[in-house]
Formats: sequence, C-alpha cells, structure tokens
Amino acid sequence: MALGANFSCALTGGGGVKCWGRNGQYQLGNGSSSSSTAPENVSGLSSGVTSLTAGANHACAVVSGGAAKCWGYNAYNQLGDGTTSPRSVPTPVSGLSSGVVSISAGSYHGCAVTSSGGAKCWGYNGAGQLGDSSNSQRASPVNVAGLTTGVLSVSSGGQHTCAVLSDRAMKCWGYNQFGQLGDGTATTRNSPVSVLGLTNVAMAAGGAGHTCAVTSSGAAKCWGSNSEGRLGDGTGASRSAPVNVLP
Repeated sequence: MALGANFSCALTGGGGVKCWGRNGQYQLGNGSSSSSTAPENVSGLSSGVTSLTAGANHACAVVSGGAAKCWGYNAYNQLGDGTTSPRSVPTPVSGLSSGVVSISAGSYHGCAVTSSGGAKCWGYNGAGQLGDSSNSQRASPVNVAGLTTGVLSVSSGGQHTCAVLSDRAMKCWGYNQFGQLGDGTATTRNSPVSVLGLTNVAMAAGGAGHTCAVTSSGAAKCWGSNSEGRLGDGTGASRSAPVNVLP
C-alpha cells in the first residue's frame, strides 16, 4: 500500500497497481482527472511492479527491469521527468530507465536506491531534502552527497529523507525544525548527517515531522515532533535523537 494526501494505491497479487480517491492532479494515473471511490487500474502498470510509493499528490513505481515511473502533480519537478507538467499516466523518471531497486516519495520530492547502492533524489529542495548540498529544485535525479554506494533503502518524509546504510547505521537530511533528522540538533541540513546512537537498523519510515526505525532486535525507536504523542515514548516532548517506543 502507498498512501497520498487524499488518495491510495496498492500493488495487486499480479504485480499491477490500482489507485483510488481524489484525482484532480491525475494522482490515480488512469489517464483521467475524475476521482474514484473504487480502485482504478494505473495505465500501463498491470504487472511487473516491484516497488510503489506515494507523495502528497503524486505516485511512483519501479517496474521489472528497474525502471522508475511517476505520475500526478508535478509543479515542483517531483515526477523527475525534466518538466513541471502534470502527468495523467506513468512517465519515466529521467536517467532511471534501469537499475532502480526501490523508490520513496516525500510531499514534493522523490528518492531512489540504485542497484549499485547509490541514492538519487529529485523535486523540491527548499529544505535540502534532496541531499545534494544545495537548496536548488531539481527536475531530474541528482546524487545524494556522499551516498553513491552502500545504501540499502531510503525513506522520504514530508520535507526530509533518511537512508539505511549497509553497516545498518542511518543518515538523514532536509528539514529539521523538530529534530526529525536525529542528529541532536534542530538545524536543517542539505547533505546527510548521522542519526545519533542508532545501530543495527532493519527498516525506517519518515513522517511529516518525525522519523521512526526498527532495529534487527525488533526494537522501535522514533525522533522528531512529538505532537499528539507520535513518538510513542509516553510524553509529548519532541526529540532530536532516537528514543524507545514504549512496549
């Protein structure tokens, strides 16, 4: 499953993609702009999809052979096709026609992991969420600084991104007002910084203003904004470094 702001998408058992919900920005990928209360087939993605993700009003998939394709809203280059034109059906991400292992969408940006272990990002970059040491919006994928190898997975939050590395450590970059990068500060970063005290990471996920990870021992840890208790540590205090989620 992949959840956008007002729409949802799912992988079928046969490797196809279906989406439903709001479609004013073509986020259902079915060639129309009509919203749907029932799942609609995404054009051209009836089989072979290996990874699926959704941003605020766009979605992306990796198909067999490792090509990345995106559709929907594109005002901030979040489709990575070199334009700002919205797309009602999946369109190839520039330079990622093969070799993509997984993909993750933030609100208005996207990132991918390549078969060589590199991380590439594109789209809106006002908070440095592309990690290329700049704050320049990018219409097509650029390398994340210092992460050209050794990346196992990426997870995009609203305006930040994190990567799990081959040594099972984590690095994050982008917006950091609430400490969601986990580096012990509230300083926004346009290149990766290490998450403090976190080892043996198995998987991670980014939210609008917080981040969580699961370790290989099965422990859950979160950091960042703790509004409404989203860190699960029994408090409402935001955290700039990982804390344990209560059992």
